[in-house]
Amino acid sequence: MFYDHQSIEKKWQNFWQENQTYKTDNTTDKPKFYVLDMFPYPSGAGLHVGHPLGYIASDIYARYKRHQGFNVLHPIGYDSFGLPAEQYAIQTGQHPAITTEENITRYEQQMRKIGFSFDWSREVRTSDASFYKWTQWIFLQLFDSWYNKSTDKAEPISELIRHFEEHGTQNLSAVQSDQLNFTAEEWRTASNLDQQDILLNYRLAFRAETTVNWCPGLGTVLANDEVKDGKSERGGFPVFQKKMMQWSMRITAYSERLLQGLNDLDWPQPLKDSQEYWIGKSQGAQVTFEVEDSAEKISVFTTRPDTIFGATFMVLAPENPLVKNFTIEGQKEEVENYIEQTSKKTERDRMSDVKNVSGAFTGAFALNPFTNQKMPVYISDYVLMGYGTGAVMAVPAHDDRDHRFAKKFGLSIINVIENENDIQEESFDSKDSVCVNSEFLNGLKYEEAKSLIIAEIEKKNIGHGTTNYRQRDAIFSRQRYWGEPVPVYYKEGMPYTLPVSALPLELPEVEKYLPTEAGDPPLGNAKNFAWDEMNEKVVSTDLIDDINIFPIELSTMPGWAGSSWYFLRYMDPKNDGSFCAKEISDYWGQVDLYIGGSEHATGHLLYSRFWNMFLKDRGYINHDEPFKKLINQGMILGMSAFVLRIDGTNQYVSKGLAKDHKVQKIHVDVSLLKGGTDELDIEKFKNWRAEYENAELILEEGKFITEREVEKMSKSKYNVVNPDDICEEYGADCLRLYEMFLGPLEQSKPWNTQGLSGVYGFLKKFFNLYHNEDRFEISEEEPTKAEYKILHTLIKKVVADIANFSFNTSVSSFMIAVNEFQKLKTNKREILEALAIVVSPYSPHICEELWRNLGHTTSIEFEKFPEFEEKYLIEDEFHYPVSFNGKMKFKLVLPANLTASQIEEIALKEERVIDQLAGNNPKKIIIVPKKIINIVF
Repeated sequence: MFYDHQSIEKKWQNFWQENQTYKTDNTTDKPKFYVLDMFPYPSGAGLHVGHPLGYIASDIYARYKRHQGFNVLHPIGYDSFGLPAEQYAIQTGQHPAITTEENITRYEQQMRKIGFSFDWSREVRTSDASFYKWTQWIFLQLFDSWYNKSTDKAEPISELIRHFEEHGTQNLSAVQSDQLNFTAEEWRTASNLDQQDILLNYRLAFRAETTVNWCPGLGTVLANDEVKDGKSERGGFPVFQKKMMQWSMRITAYSERLLQGLNDLDWPQPLKDSQEYWIGKSQGAQVTFEVEDSAEKISVFTTRPDTIFGATFMVLAPENPLVKNFTIEGQKEEVENYIEQTSKKTERDRMSDVKNVSGAFTGAFALNPFTNQKMPVYISDYVLMGYGTGAVMAVPAHDDRDHRFAKKFGLSIINVIENENDIQEESFDSKDSVCVNSEFLNGLKYEEAKSLIIAEIEKKNIGHGTTNYRQRDAIFSRQRYWGEPVPVYYKEGMPYTLPVSALPLELPEVEKYLPTEAGDPPLGNAKNFAWDEMNEKVVSTDLIDDINIFPIELSTMPGWAGSSWYFLRYMDPKNDGSFCAKEISDYWGQVDLYIGGSEHATGHLLYSRFWNMFLKDRGYINHDEPFKKLINQGMILGMSAFVLRIDGTNQYVSKGLAKDHKVQKIHVDVSLLKGGTDELDIEKFKNWRAEYENAELILEEGKFITEREVEKMSKSKYNVVNPDDICEEYGADCLRLYEMFLGPLEQSKPWNTQGLSGVYGFLKKFFNLYHNEDRFEISEEEPTKAEYKILHTLIKKVVADIANFSFNTSVSSFMIAVNEFQKLKTNKREILEALAIVVSPYSPHICEELWRNLGHTTSIEFEKFPEFEEKYLIEDEFHYPVSFNGKMKFKLVLPANLTASQIEEIALKEERVIDQLAGNNPKKIIIVPKKIINIVF
């Protein structure tokens, strides 16, 4: 029977859409299971065959859980605010909303073609006002919250105000930017403006001066993961470190909880390690050093206070505000030049560059509180303002970077940990040795010395023991247009939030998407973007009088805002009165399975956990963590093609002849190759681009063979394969099976279009099992033992494979089973119905068609998954190898349940045994049931 994949797949995709087969109910007696893919950004390029890998895996699992009787939530939506759409708007003038809508339409068409079982009715888009209304609402809750260290959770800001009114800061244990001290009376008599300023010191969403990655070319602040080698990932524009007033999220309040929460998550260990490193918990001491001829002091955090006797100089971060105060006149030029030079590096660049040593002397000297020795104060880019206090006490004998710095600048190196190294040439770090050259610490091991020195530091009143975290508060402002407006207006320079009734604060229209001439963000171009406080509405900016009408915040939220909570909106996407009804979020709870890339480890995944914990603290949801189990899918790599151009010419030489020439490799589009081979279609190549029209090609045996190389699949490398083309030629079921067949889900693997033909051949065999030539033909007969055995071997394997996410080996098992059924000419209903259900999560279209042809009127999707029965794998017979004097002569078929004595009795009566013995009596008979019979004579 002809397997017409095109008509079958179109038929069932229409059926699923018309009947809303995958629409999920929030009210059911079934147990729930929530399967989610990481939020896709709808790029203009659409999907290539590498993108669906994770979606196919999650879809298989979602379909399998439906077969198991679960109420499965498997939604889709779009992280539709993004810089690419804005850049396109800047270049063309087309509104980002139009570009985004076009891209989403393309994405949806492609995903529907692949047959994903998404509940399309729950689709959300972060750029829809109905969605970002609730992103803004969450921002308001963060703004109106503080973190109470006594209860270890976020609480309403009204509770903090009540504490201030009654006690001031007395007995207050709060996460804050600066340590404040005031009485209840001082609070009550403070002006409203001063009170609001104080509250910003505690709010979880707050505004403060922050060092940021500023990209003038894009006119916005970038996150660390948006910067590569000092340039923006998007566009390659230079990025500088700059101090700006920015909105931030006080994620540092949750550092310990984020760290401890990792213990209960079923996530890949490397991903958990990344978050643990990013959070960067360390325990040590805060120590204050006096500075000669200055009232200012330098406070440092150190994890090794036991080495303070070896501290010989201080190093400040170049952006530390103290630098200006300490720099003497003669060093100003050198220091300012160095600060300018450092501003061109991102924090990530500074952290990763461990080999280059640079710095500048301020001319100031600190005093070591234990040795009373002068310590020159330098600045260097290896010290970061965001970690600790932005200053370090340098112990060059026992820290590698400090040692390199001391060697470069000729600074003193004093050994204070016992070791046999030449400390002047190489640093030595150990917690297993004892202190030396350290007065009262001499002879003490690390833990004893650390405890004693912290006690002495506290006794001298110059510091205290403390815990520090590397993680910084998350910058929440972006100076761009295409993002969520921040629902804040300014009165006397102080931020006030819009009332909830005013949400959503919608993105206004602007004439251009670039910053204003005055340097304000693009929203500064809006003509209707001011807040009328009395009438609670947005009005013209011409009306701003700072009495009744005030300016609105011009920055927008970062790309991670909407993706930090979208998984909650899927639960209740049409609710106008709440981001999600409590009883519905209680039902769905955590995402049970989350699949996506590992590149989001310290961005989206960390921010989502933070927002989830916050919403739990405030009583809006009941679960601590958003994602219970997470899997990072690998990457499907492209097989790039290259033509080899002879240097300095317009000649191109075939791969086999290249060794005789000096050549340059140039990417060419893989669509220019003949039938998936390495041979270049010369006519297509010359028509591809004008520069190749007159190219001279040197052939080998009449062909031009390209060089091939496995690389990341990318439009820029011309190695992208469009899934639409694969679905057209081979079908979506074939694409789904092939992507799973390529290898383990978590590993990266190369794409090879030629491999599709083997999988397509399997699907044709599978389809024809149900047909006798051109007729659909099924027998109602009882299956044979052999048929039951093949089926239940498959069921056992597939159930185990899906549980372990080993989808590639399931595909192999399908092929083996179909081949075995084909040999037996299996056409029994009981076997083929079960087989269709087992294969359907992987290849749903063909299985729906076969299920309908089997006489069923409902979708196969909700049929019970066949149960594995061990009895069908128990062997009734065993083929015993019979050996004589160690040499196997023949096999004897006996019942599998016989004892050794029964086997011996039957064997000695067997004619072939009698013939082999030739009248001799056996000296020894060795029998191992279900293994061997060995007769020695």
